[in-house]
Amino acid sequence: MKVLVTYYSQTGNTEKIARAIYEALSCEKAIVPLSEATDLQGYDTIFIGYPVQAHSVPVPAQNLIRRLPRGQRIAFFATHGSLRGGHLPRQAHEHAASLSATAKILGHFGARGKVPESYLEALAEKPEHQAWVEEARGAHGHPNEADLEDARNFARRMEMEFKKNI
Repeated sequence: MKVLVTYYSQTGNTEKIARAIYEALSCEKAIVPLSEATDLQGYDTIFIGYPVQAHSVPVPAQNLIRRLPRGQRIAFFATHGSLRGGHLPRQAHEHAASLSATAKILGHFGARGKVPESYLEALAEKPEHQAWVEEARGAHGHPNEADLEDARNFARRMEMEFKKNI
């Protein structure tokens, strides 16, 4: 069993979640930033992480998802300023799934992550974003230890899932 954990992280939030996932896996594994994930062959499962941006998957993650080998087993994880389980992170996971039509998606995980204040200030000037900005300010201090433990539990569940499907 060989697993790759790869991630795109601009603020460090997604990298923290990626490292928690990596630590929890008991199989042969590798962890690399998405920009270094050039050879995707030979992995039984790939965990792909990204920050939710504008309710979507950032372009670097989109590009990696599009070049996944046919039939590749994958698990998505993301960080976002929205509340867990909200419709905005769900939209991003749905977008990721639509990009990976030839892959087998085992699951997805989302955790809150602190949004840079400069970004929040810019959006707060637009009335249509004010409600989300207030919600995102609540993500200060995330990902926290509880989020990291949830990520570890997600990794363990995914590992059990892909072991029974081999």
